[in-house]
Amino acid sequence: MDTRLSCRPPHRLGAAVATLSTALLFSGAAVAQSCPAPAAHTPMPNEVSAVPIPAGQVAAAVGRVDGIAQSLMASYGIPGMAVAVVADGKIVFAKGYGVRSLGKPGQVDADTVFHLASVSKPIGATVIARQVGKGVITWDTPLQRWLPDFQLADPYVGSHVTVGDMYAHRSGLPDHAGDLLEDLGYNREQMLYKLRYMPLARFRNSYAYTNFGLTAGAQAVAVASGREWAALSAEEIYRPLGMNSTSSRLEDFLKQTNRADGHLKVPGGFRVSPTQPHPDAQSPAGGVNSSVNDMARWMNMVLAQGCVDGKQLVDPEALRAAMSPQVVSGPPSSPSARTSFYGYGVNVIESASGRVVLNHSGAFNLGAGTAFTLIPSANVGIVALTNAQPVGVPEMLNAEFADLVQFGRVTQDWRGLYSRALAGLLAPQGSLVGKQPPASPAPARPLSEYVGTYENTFYGAASVTAEGDRLVLTLGPGRVRLPLSHWDGDLFTLAPPGESQAAGSISKASFNRGTLNIEYLDDEKLGTFCRADAQGCKP
Repeated sequence: MDTRLSCRPPHRLGAAVATLSTALLFSGAAVAQSCPAPAAHTPMPNEVSAVPIPAGQVAAAVGRVDGIAQSLMASYGIPGMAVAVVADGKIVFAKGYGVRSLGKPGQVDADTVFHLASVSKPIGATVIARQVGKGVITWDTPLQRWLPDFQLADPYVGSHVTVGDMYAHRSGLPDHAGDLLEDLGYNREQMLYKLRYMPLARFRNSYAYTNFGLTAGAQAVAVASGREWAALSAEEIYRPLGMNSTSSRLEDFLKQTNRADGHLKVPGGFRVSPTQPHPDAQSPAGGVNSSVNDMARWMNMVLAQGCVDGKQLVDPEALRAAMSPQVVSGPPSSPSARTSFYGYGVNVIESASGRVVLNHSGAFNLGAGTAFTLIPSANVGIVALTNAQPVGVPEMLNAEFADLVQFGRVTQDWRGLYSRALAGLLAPQGSLVGKQPPASPAPARPLSEYVGTYENTFYGAASVTAEGDRLVLTLGPGRVRLPLSHWDGDLFTLAPPGESQAAGSISKASFNRGTLNIEYLDDEKLGTFCRADAQGCKP
C-alpha cells in the first residue's frame, strides 16, 4: 500500500436525495447518455490478481472500520474524524468521531464539512474529464490555446505544455512551485504569471508535485468552458452527484454551520488553529471542501466508470485516462520493488496482491489531514477526513482497511510506517533550527543602514523598516510583516509565515552590501533581493 502525500469524510442518500440528484443531472437539453449494459467479460491476464477475495471478506473488513477508527482516535488524540466506505455502488459505512472544534459543542458526523487539501486534485480531474467527454477540451490541449499569455522559462515548454502535463506533474516545474507566493498574498493570476521565472527540469521526463502548475491546467479548462473554476466544478460534478455540502471556495466553507475547524499539534495534544487556510488561489489543487457522505457519492461515480443512476455523467475514456499511469512518480529503489505512478491528479499503484489501487492524500499544516483509497477490481473505496495537522491517521486507516479487503488481515505496521513518514512534515525547517545564538555575537550595523526597498523579480518588493530597536521585513501584496531578530553581524532571523512552513521554523535573513537573502525563499535560488545601491545584484 502506498498512499502518497501532498503539499504542505448513518448515510442519508435515500430515495428523495437520489431523485433530486437525478433531476439535477438529467434535466434540460444536455441529457446524459445511458450507461451501456454490462457485457460478459473474461479478465485479461493483467486484470487478474493471484490473491482472490473470498465471499464475505469485504463485509468483514467494513465491520472492522469502526474499531480501527476508534483505536486511531484514541492512540493519536486527534480532535475529529469522519469516515465513509463504499462497496458495489452503495454507501455501506459513514460515521463521524470526536468534535468539530475543541472547546465548543458540536460532534463530527458524516455530513461535517472538512478542508480536503490535495484530495481536491482527483476531484478536479473528474471535472476536466467531463469537459473532455463533451469535446470542450482534451487532456492534450496546450495551455497557451486558452491562456495565450502563459509562459514558462523555456519558450518551447511554455508553448507545448498541456493540461495533462500539468495534472501529471511532468511539466518540469520544481516541487511545489510557487506555493510560498500564496502565503504572501498573491492571487491566482499573479502566481501563474510568475511560474515563468522558475527553473525547469526535463519536460515530460521528470516528476515534481506542483499545486500551481496543476492550477494552471485547470485554469485553461475553465477559460475553455467559459466559467470560473469553482462554478464549473459545482455545475459539472457537485450538483449532478448531489454533493450539496461540497464547494471550491473558502467563502462557501465558512458559511457551513457543520464544519470542522483546523487544529495544530502541541505538546500534550492539539489546539484550535488561530489561522484559517486560504487555498482559493490554488482551488483546483487544494481548495475543495466536502463531507464523507458527499465524497462517497463521488467515489461511487469513479468506481462506476462515470455512471450515476444508470446515466453516463463522465465519459469513461476521459475518466480512464485520468485514472491511468501517466508518469513514474516513485521509481523502484531495487529490482524487487514495485513502481508508483501518477495519473491525472491521482496516484496509481499496484498493491501487494497485484491489484490496481487509486489514492490520494491531502494535508494542511494549519490543520487538515485527508485521504481516499479505491480498489476498482473489488469495487470498494474508503475516505477519511480529519481536522488535525497531518499525523497519518487517514492513511493508516485506509491502508489497514485495504489490507483487510485484499488479504483478510493487516500485513504491515502501517501506523509505524506512516508515523515515521509524516514526522518530517511537522518538523521545523531552517539551517538554524536547534542551534543557539552566538554567546558573543558580532554587533549589527546601525539599523538605518539596512533600511530600504529591496527588489526581487519573483517575490516582488521587500521593505525593511526600523521600528524602535528592531527591523521589520514586509513582503508581498498581503503586506506580511516579519520582525527580524539579530543573530550575528549582518545575519538576522525570522519566523516564516503561513501554511508552507511548520511551527518552529527559522529562516536566515542575510544582509550583504545592499542585498538581502531570505533562506526560506531560496530553495530555487530565487531568494535574493536587491536594493538600488547594490553592486552587481540581479533581482
